[in-house]
Amino acid sequence: MTAATRPARHPLYDVIEARRDVRAEFTGEPVADEVLGRVLEAAHAAPSVGLTQPWDFVLVREPATIVRFAEHVAAERAAFAAELPPDRRAVFEPIKTDGVRESGLGVVVTHDPGRGGHHVLGSRTVEDTRLFSSVLAIQNLWLAATAEGLGLGWVSFYREEVLAALVGAPEGVRPIAWLCLGHVGHRQTVPDLERHGWRSRRPLADAVHHETYGGRARRR
Repeated sequence: MTAATRPARHPLYDVIEARRDVRAEFTGEPVADEVLGRVLEAAHAAPSVGLTQPWDFVLVREPATIVRFAEHVAAERAAFAAELPPDRRAVFEPIKTDGVRESGLGVVVTHDPGRGGHHVLGSRTVEDTRLFSSVLAIQNLWLAATAEGLGLGWVSFYREEVLAALVGAPEGVRPIAWLCLGHVGHRQTVPDLERHGWRSRRPLADAVHHETYGGRARRR
């Protein structure tokens, strides 16, 4: 197959390649309602076990709520840093871990493990398929945001009970993500954790196994 006859790469691959966990690049410019609607529609179109759609999206714009959550995140970040050995702490310190204040919009994704009742088609032997469904909605949201030219950062320095109380989540409903969403001045080409030397990217070849875990490919 020549370059002239090779099928063009689908734009989806470009979006996947461009996706980044954004922290420092938010401009604070508001996201238009129609754009936000498209992104949420994409998230809501995610597959779910038994068609349970166990996710909900709480849109947080109230400055006081954002400040309270940002302060909580800062405290949890400091606690994590204090647990690190000195050499790792030195690498971690310059890494910005959230854009809660800068983005101006938080999308809190919640997961309702009871949605669909007890007999959920597809979750009888693998209960986690319910949680996986909500995570797939987050992935859809992230890729749609990237396609719209927006940045998204997944904040994980928080206690679930604190965030649940902050957004009024009903008992049993888990807040599984605070997603910072907004316009960005630019997008990094190399992920932050790689740029700062926290970890190196694992080659695909190391992650692919054949027939059994650790199995090598047969020569054809």
